[in-house]
Amino acid sequence: MNRPVAPSNPTPVAPAARPGDAAGGPLPPPAAGLPPSVGAFDYTRYPVRLPALAADGLEAVASGSHPVVIAGGGPVGMALALGLANHGVRSVILEADDTVCVGSRAACISRRSLEIMARLGVLPAFLAKGLPWTGGRSFYKTEEVFRFEMPHDARQKLPPMINLEQYYAEHYLLEEIERRNAAAPGLIDIRWGTELTGLSQDDAGVLLEARNAQGEYQLRGQWLAACDGGQSFVRKALGLALEGTGYEGRYVIIDIELRSGHPTERRAWFDPPWNPGSTVLMHRQPDDIWRIDYQLRAGQSTEEALQPPAVAEFVQRHLDAIGEGHLPWKTVWTSVYRAGAMTLASYRHGRVLFAGNAAHAMPIFGVRGLNSGFDDADNLAWKLAFVARGLSDAALLDSYSTERIAAFHVNAENAMRSTEFMSPPSRGFDLLREAALSLSGVHRGIAQLINPRQTQAVRYDHSPLSSADGDALPAGPLPGEAMPEQQLAQGHLTDRIGARFTLLVLQPTHGAAIELPADDIARAQEGPLPFALCTIAADGPADAHADARVFDALGAREGAVYLLRPDGHVAARWRHLSAGALPRALERAAAAVQLETLAA
Repeated sequence: MNRPVAPSNPTPVAPAARPGDAAGGPLPPPAAGLPPSVGAFDYTRYPVRLPALAADGLEAVASGSHPVVIAGGGPVGMALALGLANHGVRSVILEADDTVCVGSRAACISRRSLEIMARLGVLPAFLAKGLPWTGGRSFYKTEEVFRFEMPHDARQKLPPMINLEQYYAEHYLLEEIERRNAAAPGLIDIRWGTELTGLSQDDAGVLLEARNAQGEYQLRGQWLAACDGGQSFVRKALGLALEGTGYEGRYVIIDIELRSGHPTERRAWFDPPWNPGSTVLMHRQPDDIWRIDYQLRAGQSTEEALQPPAVAEFVQRHLDAIGEGHLPWKTVWTSVYRAGAMTLASYRHGRVLFAGNAAHAMPIFGVRGLNSGFDDADNLAWKLAFVARGLSDAALLDSYSTERIAAFHVNAENAMRSTEFMSPPSRGFDLLREAALSLSGVHRGIAQLINPRQTQAVRYDHSPLSSADGDALPAGPLPGEAMPEQQLAQGHLTDRIGARFTLLVLQPTHGAAIELPADDIARAQEGPLPFALCTIAADGPADAHADARVFDALGAREGAVYLLRPDGHVAARWRHLSAGALPRALERAAAAVQLETLAA
């Protein structure tokens, strides 16, 4: 690994993604042999195959009808498949590539996403490799003007954020898929090197046309989940387009291998002397890989900026400026990104559902891209599984679209504020940013304008699945909110929340047990919906114990009962659970399914 000091000694040519647009982000590099290893990560090309086919007229048709077909085997598609598998629902993944992604891509995984990964069985691998961090620093020219810390304390089970390259995330999800298939063959059928080329749908399902290096065939599915990224074939095939705001600001993304001892934190430089008029971001990743994002100035050529000599010159200039120019380094991946906050008007179109970048585009600032995609998969998996199993009416899938579009607008509002600061869309925004930055060193309140507003769990304020909060508690998460983590006497609250409905009973004092409608709970436990009862008490018989801080945080000083959805969001909450309240809340949260009818 040689330090590039002159054009005669350029950095090695690294894989480069093709420029994309604001709606889709960067395109993957053209296939040309096996991608080179990055740090400790070695790429694998997975075999391409045809499924068993049966003659159907003049077409080759894969036998049977699959409950769910997933277009796209990236992190969102694989997370959705594992979420469906949690409920025993089989799926087929069609992935056009034959390997996991190249380049760091979405590299910051939030605490909320880590909670989702725990339900999918991949959390240990993510934590073992990922680099946790809690905050970052911002500089104006060379002066530090802002330092932020994300909410975190010793009672949390998980860090607020880890850095983990997307190829590792996909690899760990794939390993879990392989473990599930070893236990239940065919549970998740991932078909590598297979692209979707056509689709049609009717009331019974979807008919899909697929193609790989070995041939073409058709397959049928009850439902199609479009997780095929920013350049979504499914979206284009249905004549749909993302709507919203696209920004002119362009960012070059460079992954370099650099053995630096700098701690894991987010660093941002505004208008640095070594790249005036621009913004530069830097993140540490596993295997001594560092991610550098820098803004191209107006008039700079994208193509020229990606040329190896230009990349080498910029990186060396940046490292020299931050005192690490003496360290050897090499480029391992480059790309270009243009910010946009865009969404489909609906995430459900008949038998087709959209998730991840196929459904929406998020600016990179605040790391809401992949984290929003994981939230999509978490929200959709249990609902699609319930519908596929006949437990819920298909109207439950409309709530997926309603909730996640509402979440998009919450995320987009914060992301757009950050984007307008990071990449001013006009001279007016540019002047505002310059004034804020120049005053931030002296006026700390103004420095809050620099806050990157990192992603966090979103409340579904007006969810059709939530029961009215008529018996309001003095504190705690409201209906539609994700249940926040709490430290118990042993373990944490999220350890008790699985991919099922959970009735959480909080009993703060021994001898003052909360009376529960036994018949309602018995019917729920014996019914078709996945359901569990969990009691947390200060002392005495219980599933787990906690101190007063937990009961205070959840508004349960005098006791409380929460009904949690399979994705951990609150469906209903009560001071006292009266007879009939639980079945009504369950029916509402499962899209008005009549439990008595199902039980019969």
